[in-house]
Amino acid sequence: MQTSAPSDHDELRDALRALCQEFPSDYHREHASKDIYPEDFINALTRDGWLAAMIPEEYGGSGLGLTEASIVMEEINRSGGNAGHCHGQMYNMGTLLRHGSEEQKRAYLPGIASGDLRLQSMAVTEPTTGTDTTKLKTTAMRKGDRYIVNGQKVWISRIQHSDLMILLARTTPLPEVKRKSEGMSIFIVDLKDALGNGMEISPIKNMVGHETNEVFFDNLEIPAENLIGEEGKGFRYILDGLNAERTLIAAECIGDGYWFLERATQYANERIVFDRPIGQNQGVQFPLAKAYVNVEAANLMRFEACRRFDAGEACGAQANMAKLLAADASWEAANACLQTHGGFGFAEEYDIERKFKETRLYQVAPISTNLILSYVAEHILGLPRSF
Repeated sequence: MQTSAPSDHDELRDALRALCQEFPSDYHREHASKDIYPEDFINALTRDGWLAAMIPEEYGGSGLGLTEASIVMEEINRSGGNAGHCHGQMYNMGTLLRHGSEEQKRAYLPGIASGDLRLQSMAVTEPTTGTDTTKLKTTAMRKGDRYIVNGQKVWISRIQHSDLMILLARTTPLPEVKRKSEGMSIFIVDLKDALGNGMEISPIKNMVGHETNEVFFDNLEIPAENLIGEEGKGFRYILDGLNAERTLIAAECIGDGYWFLERATQYANERIVFDRPIGQNQGVQFPLAKAYVNVEAANLMRFEACRRFDAGEACGAQANMAKLLAADASWEAANACLQTHGGFGFAEEYDIERKFKETRLYQVAPISTNLILSYVAEHILGLPRSF
């Protein structure tokens, strides 16, 4: 089954697939069933430089673009893995790279590139505000050479497997700013120093086994030099990372979509019922064919979003549309795959139920499909704001 990816990435894909083949389905199945972080797999990806794809060569990375980073995410999921265990490093690092000082970049990026440091976690979402980010209540108040952080975050992933975390907090109260998107700032948090010293975490058990947490801040002190960029401009900074995040998630969904379709078509060709392969029946063929068409269409939008991002062009619309199209396409492929397998699709040994749960997440996070539709309606079609 071919994809629409540019042919000049064949070597990259081949190398990734060779690595991923060292971690077959039973490896990922075991880790998912026991809610164990796949350390060996993530270490192998780090060792071979894949998680440093977007870090410039001068800081020890590969100096590649979002296009190549998205292919890494796609191939992990297409191999049967779950890029959700490591995708944070790709887009979190961008906030530091694009808006951090030279001193900060030299302090952190080489370690991230080598694997000595992990920047897998980002704390933005809060339990009472959700995606209404400008209403966040976590505060960071300047006191001498430090900021004092108080508040609460939720759905903050991979803290237990990260050394650093990107934190968005309000440094100027909402009533005191002219625009609600002003007055928020970005910080880099050293988790080793923070945990137990003003920061506590509470793991959240969840459907897909995606390691995530609720986080509490009680007078956490952060050195002032950990402020990224200018105070009060954090919301604008975080938007860069969100465009990359949505595009990378789209790539993961595309990888899932191809995985489901490859499994389903193989099974439909091999499964004999009433003396004929079930794939001969249009009731089986058509849902798979329709899902394939939609995965291919989402793939094209993913690469357009990547092209614009890598060229420094505005890509918010394309990143959002790619995420919506890919999330819908992967979910459609997941349902078609499960239906094709019938009862066997619910058996753990086929891995379909595991991947089915994993790809369902992307109808909700990192941004729900309804919010993307609201964005398109308002910012592209010019319709009145709905909220």
